[in-house]
Amino acid sequence: MNADLHTPTGGCGSAACSCQDSPAAPSLPRIEAPLGAPRDALAAAQVNGIALCDAGELLDPMELRQRACTELLRQTAQAQGLLAADDPVPRAGAISEAAGSAIEQLLDAELQLPEPDDNAGRRHYQAHAARYARGERVRARHVLFAVTPGVDINALRQRAEACLLDVRSATPQEQAAGDRFAAAASASSNCPSGAQGGQLGWLRIEDCAPEFARELFGHAEVGVLPRLVHSRFGLHVVEVQERDAGTVPPYEQVRAAVLQQLRQQSFATGLSQYLRLLAGRARVVGVDLEGAKTPLVQ
Repeated sequence: MNADLHTPTGGCGSAACSCQDSPAAPSLPRIEAPLGAPRDALAAAQVNGIALCDAGELLDPMELRQRACTELLRQTAQAQGLLAADDPVPRAGAISEAAGSAIEQLLDAELQLPEPDDNAGRRHYQAHAARYARGERVRARHVLFAVTPGVDINALRQRAEACLLDVRSATPQEQAAGDRFAAAASASSNCPSGAQGGQLGWLRIEDCAPEFARELFGHAEVGVLPRLVHSRFGLHVVEVQERDAGTVPPYEQVRAAVLQQLRQQSFATGLSQYLRLLAGRARVVGVDLEGAKTPLVQ
């Protein structure tokens, strides 16, 4: 791997690319949002009259939804007496330490999640054993269309989808005449790796941000992925050039990791259901949270 692509000053080690993890990953799971909400809608976004954006802030719709979800939980914690009524309104999305603790208490009480057993663990392991491979490596390259403040998300996605279609539709003869993927990376990528045709070299799962790793590891696909990869940094056209599968340990050796994965999946599902229930009861303006008016089902 080219070390220059993984330094804090640019490329895959910076906020321009997501092949490395970032310590600023959100603690609450994102609910997928439609891209390209109008900027005036973002400015007016509110939950029960509490504005989600400060003056002059530029947020992408997914960040806005994340703030809306957090505000729903903060207000519910207040309503249940877990948080003082005079808790300060968040600024720039930052909630108080007391609000964070209150939200944890709220979720502990409201999300009655089942504890996974070994039967469920073994079924999950058998279906997804490749996810637990040790030493798995992927040699990949990408074209990054970075999400930056003020960017037109709809236009960005159209450019990314056009690039994906272009590199996937290249015939063998066209590929023999020139490396279309490398040309696209050189011309369009917002990552410094574009100068090397988008090459990221050999990656391990620990080298990548979680949302990027989920698309690359634990799969058998080789070639240009048939979908855009969404990350906190933008949209990626990705080609897996080679895989080294590593070794898959027996269930007993990865039991703790498997059961923890099932707990995380259960939490994410329960939280999404709970947030939709809260959204259905709230006055949400400028954010589509798919509010549910039916009881929470675990």
